[in-house]
Amino acid sequence: MKTVLLLSGGIDSTALAVDLLAQGQQVEAISFDYGQRHVRELEAARAVAQCLNIPQIVVALDLARIAPTSSQTSREIPVPKGHYADESMRITVVPNRNMCMLSLATAHAIASGAECVAYAAHKGDHAIYPDCRPAFVYAMEKVMALCDYEPIRLLAPYAALSKADIVLRGANFGAPFALTYSCYAGEALHCGACGTCVERREAFQRAGVLDPTAYEAVTA
Repeated sequence: MKTVLLLSGGIDSTALAVDLLAQGQQVEAISFDYGQRHVRELEAARAVAQCLNIPQIVVALDLARIAPTSSQTSREIPVPKGHYADESMRITVVPNRNMCMLSLATAHAIASGAECVAYAAHKGDHAIYPDCRPAFVYAMEKVMALCDYEPIRLLAPYAALSKADIVLRGANFGAPFALTYSCYAGEALHCGACGTCVERREAFQRAGVLDPTAYEAVTA
């Protein structure tokens, strides 16, 4: 089975890549340059794809122009610090990002003869990101089954898992976590203080997996 995977260059999509490969699936990665502040993640995505020997395409998607209301698409909006669950993290939401990406990935899947599109939404995203919730996954799955002559399946196998669960699962499959990048600040090193950095550190700690990440600072 051939699957087009949304590969951001972060922990979750990297773990899903090795997971799918371990299942014997043929995986092709699609990544998006959408004007994100943390464009550094695309370097990580390329490194992961090369390490896993999977083909990758990078697609330009100018969300920074059409949806400049997030700290990730406007440098005028500061990146909030603290835990992911905090109310302040809503400013990191890029409007309709996953629907846009899944739609384009679906078009590529149809054109390339793939049966599935996969993305690594997980339980920890539910409070902040509407397009990672089970209801969204269910609705997209229904739409993708109708958008072409043959249905395209949506795979979101981590929707009920925590990030720690994903780290442990990825580690068991040999995920190259040292190549990944998560920080919303977008600098060379992970800042250690933004929501994604805090969540990343906690996930490795709770999973009991060595964190290979270099952080500029570590919050309490």
